[in-house]
Amino acid sequence: MGCRVLLVLVQFKKIGAVAAVSLMAFGVSSTHAEMMTGLPIAVLDVKVDKGPPPKAIPIEVVEKTWKCPGCNDNEKYVLEQLQAKTNITDRNALATIMGNIKSESNFIPNICEGGARVPYHACRRGGYGLIQWTSVGRYNALGNFCNKYGCDPSSLEGQTRFMLNETTFQRYLPEFEGNGQSISQYMVGAYYWLGWGIKGYRQQYAYEYAKKLVYA
Repeated sequence: MGCRVLLVLVQFKKIGAVAAVSLMAFGVSSTHAEMMTGLPIAVLDVKVDKGPPPKAIPIEVVEKTWKCPGCNDNEKYVLEQLQAKTNITDRNALATIMGNIKSESNFIPNICEGGARVPYHACRRGGYGLIQWTSVGRYNALGNFCNKYGCDPSSLEGQTRFMLNETTFQRYLPEFEGNGQSISQYMVGAYYWLGWGIKGYRQQYAYEYAKKLVYA
């Protein structure tokens, strides 16, 4: 955009030059300034290049989640997926689920009941995987799910994906998506989800996770 620049041709020996400049500074037109001071005023049209508009600086918004700095990689992955794929936000709820998984498999995906580390199809008896899928129906559902969606039923990623989508977990998920309950209360939902035979140290593990989780 062009702007109008007033070029004042002044005669420095005449005091009227100062008056002309002052008058134009206060909005008096060049014609009126010329008439009032007797000095010739020249008006010149000049284009001013303002350059490109300033670039906006993006603001990165980091969403806080529950993290476990002292956990191993498998634990961190499951914790991250629990929050990314569900609406679970309560620390005690997350700690309860984590404590139960630790009790079932110690977060070792290819573990067969009894401790053998084998691929999915080589576990012939007992439970298998993160939550020790034991019944024929649930065990087969893991394999069928990974066949359908292209995942490895022996892997942490494949089992975590199935676990979060399994019908049984989805049925009791609302029990964990509430807020403000104690670990002992969340353990009720965990029991119906897993149907364990021996409670063992799972609740103690849950309390330990609750102490380790940080919101950052």
